[in-house]
Amino acid sequence: MVSSLGVAIVRQYQRGVVFRFGQIRPVREPGIQFMIPLADRMRKVSLRTVTMPIPSQQVITKDNVSIGVAAVAYFRRVDPIQSIVAIENVEDAISQIAQTTVRNVVGRSNLDDVLSETEKLNESIKDILDITTERWGVLVELVELKDIELPQSMQRAMAREAEAEREKRGKIIAAEGEALSAGKLAEAADVIQRHPVALQLRNLQVLGEIAIERNSTIVFPAQLMDSFRALNSFVDRETGARADGIVPAAYAAE
Repeated sequence: MVSSLGVAIVRQYQRGVVFRFGQIRPVREPGIQFMIPLADRMRKVSLRTVTMPIPSQQVITKDNVSIGVAAVAYFRRVDPIQSIVAIENVEDAISQIAQTTVRNVVGRSNLDDVLSETEKLNESIKDILDITTERWGVLVELVELKDIELPQSMQRAMAREAEAEREKRGKIIAAEGEALSAGKLAEAADVIQRHPVALQLRNLQVLGEIAIERNSTIVFPAQLMDSFRALNSFVDRETGARADGIVPAAYAAE
C-alpha cells in the first residue's frame, strides 16, 4: 500500500526492481526509496542464500543398481533484474533442474563411485547447475548429496564383502605374526645349539615363573632332571678346572 503512494523501504539484504509503465528502471539500494505514484511498481528481491532440499528420488546407477538419492542445494540471487525478467519462478526452476541434474550425474556413475567419490559428484552437479542458472542471475554456491538409500539385498551383500575383507586382513596379519615368530624361534634354536646351557637356564626360568603360584603342583619330567644333572656336571667341571689353574675352552677361545 505504501509503495503505491510512492514510498518504499528496501532492507539491507534486499534490492528493489522498479517497473515504470512496464519498463525496468535502475535497481534501488537499501533504504527509503521514492517512486512516482501509480506509475512505478517495485518488486523486492532477497540476496540471501537460500537452502533448497532436493527430495529423494530413485536412480539407476551405471552398474544397474537402483538407489534412492536425496540432496540439498544452496544458491543466491546475484542479479536482481535477471532473476525476475529472465524466468518466471526461479526457485521452482532451480528445484526441477537440480533434481534432473542429480539423477543424470548419479546415473552415469557406478555405485562404488557414488559411495566413495561423493565430493566429485557434488562438484559435477554444482558446475552443471551454475552453467544453467547463470543466465537467471543466480549463483549456486554448494550442492551436497546428503542421503543415499541402498536396497536391503545390496546392504547384505556389502556387509558380507566387508566381513570377508576383514577376515582376509586378519588372516594375513596372523600369518605375518607366525612368520616372525618362526624366525625368532629359529634364532633362539641356533643360540641354544651353540650354548646348550641356555636351555637349562630357560627351564629354570620357567620353573621360577610356575612357582609363583603356591597352590600349583609341579611335576619334574625325567628330561628336566637330566638337565639338572648336566647343569651340575658343567658347574663342577668349571669349578675344578679353575681350581687346578686350567683355563676352560670357552674362555681360551675368547
